[in-house]
Amino acid sequence: MQRVLRPVRLVASLVVLGVAVGMTMPAAQAVPPGETVDITGTFSFSTGNGVLPTWEANELVLIGVSPGSVVTTATGITARVQLPLVAKTGTAYAAAGGFRILNKDTGDTVRCSTPTIDTAARVIDCVLPGGKNEQLFRISDIDSRSKVWGTATVTNIFRGVELRITDQDAADLLNDALDVNVFSPSVTIGTGDLIAARPR
Repeated sequence: MQRVLRPVRLVASLVVLGVAVGMTMPAAQAVPPGETVDITGTFSFSTGNGVLPTWEANELVLIGVSPGSVVTTATGITARVQLPLVAKTGTAYAAAGGFRILNKDTGDTVRCSTPTIDTAARVIDCVLPGGKNEQLFRISDIDSRSKVWGTATVTNIFRGVELRITDQDAADLLNDALDVNVFSPSVTIGTGDLIAARPR
């Protein structure tokens, strides 16, 4: 009987140990498709080479919409846009606040409120004044993407997110609204990172 009982005891011990280990390492909960979850993090980007000087030459300034922010370097060559992330639905990350482009001469402005950054569709939706959604920007490239599993959170990291005007229609919309002729879909508007964490 001892030859039978010892393996049984060993198996039982391993089962108990497995349960104990499992209790200390909770599995990440998969988010059902289409479900929105709260997240924390930021989407930030710096304006591309020559973008800010060109805008300034045409009396255009980039302004943050709280809780988003825009910080311009002392030299005035580049500006850094930073937006807090608040929710995620599928591959779309919703930001709070936003930014706007103002023509100082005419007072005309285009505001991109509560942008949604979709890393799979590679577009950025903006809510324009009046409540209309418009895909003003596209993601032309992402250098790298990774996922970090913490004890309490899962963090998605996208580096080198390159932004351009979506197409000629979007460029025309910006040029007409701001009474300029500087926006083109061939120009890199900025490059940045998206970092978002959600509970496991």
